[in-house]
Amino acid sequence: MAVNHHAARPHPATGAWMSGHPVGSRKFLEFAGDRPFALDGGITMHGVTVAYETWGRLDADGGNAVLLCHAWTGDSHASGPAGVGHPAPGWWEGVVGPGLAIDTDRWFVVCANVLGGCQGSTGPASPHPADGLPYGSRFPVVTIRDMVRAQARLADHLGVARWHSVVGGSMGGMQVLEWAIMFPHRVGSIVPIATCAQATAQQIAWGAIGRRAVRLDPKWQGGDYYLAADGDGPWEGLSIARMIAQVTFRIDNVFTDRFGRELADGATLREGLDLWQRFEVERYLEYHGDKLVRRFDANSYLAIGKAMDLHDVGRGRAGLATATARIKAPTLVMGISSDILYPTYQQRQIQQLIDDGGGAAEYLEIDSPHGHDAFLINLDQVAPPLQRFLERVAKP
Repeated sequence: MAVNHHAARPHPATGAWMSGHPVGSRKFLEFAGDRPFALDGGITMHGVTVAYETWGRLDADGGNAVLLCHAWTGDSHASGPAGVGHPAPGWWEGVVGPGLAIDTDRWFVVCANVLGGCQGSTGPASPHPADGLPYGSRFPVVTIRDMVRAQARLADHLGVARWHSVVGGSMGGMQVLEWAIMFPHRVGSIVPIATCAQATAQQIAWGAIGRRAVRLDPKWQGGDYYLAADGDGPWEGLSIARMIAQVTFRIDNVFTDRFGRELADGATLREGLDLWQRFEVERYLEYHGDKLVRRFDANSYLAIGKAMDLHDVGRGRAGLATATARIKAPTLVMGISSDILYPTYQQRQIQQLIDDGGGAAEYLEIDSPHGHDAFLINLDQVAPPLQRFLERVAKP
């Protein structure tokens, strides 16, 4: 039987942002009621909301706008301190801000919580327009393309006819590629980081294991758990899913160097063997699982993870080559030498596909032992080339 090491702090049924919670730096776009939003799956949604944040000012000609696309468990808070409405600092703090690589004194920077997310945009925890109760199990399957279409409506609302650049890592990079394929006339340049043109079988396998962990949590209740009391939501399933993912974000050497074979809580084998005696690496994984549960939603984790598994820019477009031939924007592709989740061959493939299709792509590799998360950690290698690229690309 699993041991709850956090019993003193009951987990909320969901870590989703809800109406009535502090807004923080969020802004909201509510789609017009007479403009239903059509999804890839054939479903039409009404009353869609996109939560977003902005930094800097849009030039009179609208040519200095940069869109940031967040990863799986990210949100619109790309830059800024933790505080009311934002339990953690911005996910790209140190890259976005005055005088930084994405200089908010020069660029008008936008980051939106994706459709299906849980930090202000319409997702499973949002009220269904039919009855005001959370969507829960009624929330439809969404795709990366659906997320981008929602962002396109936000761009219209903000008066951005064409992004100077669209930038993002991991799932954010999937959105970047779809932007350049779906709306090539609206993209001046792109920077896809640690991402892929289509999800591989192994990437889908990791996602499937995490989804199964949530599904088998009896407190998930088929996705309709939002009225549960603290501690009675699917926190264990979501925590396990996050622990699984966390292993794919790092490499063996990093775990070994940091944790070795040390037991947690000062325990020693001399005290006898216990089946539930934890190693330090277990405590690390439990920490990250616990942390996510308090700021994320289990159903959003499932919905977004499914969108990532469905990601394939060649779907319905006669294959990868035909799809990526639509990318004419100057492209900087970044890979990470130690990434086991999205190996560098996938970023090199993106570069090759774009070049073969008549585009102009360059590839840069981040040399880091930190695995997939290096684009959030090794800012000394990410920020300078990103800044140079944004400056070099001609402003329309």
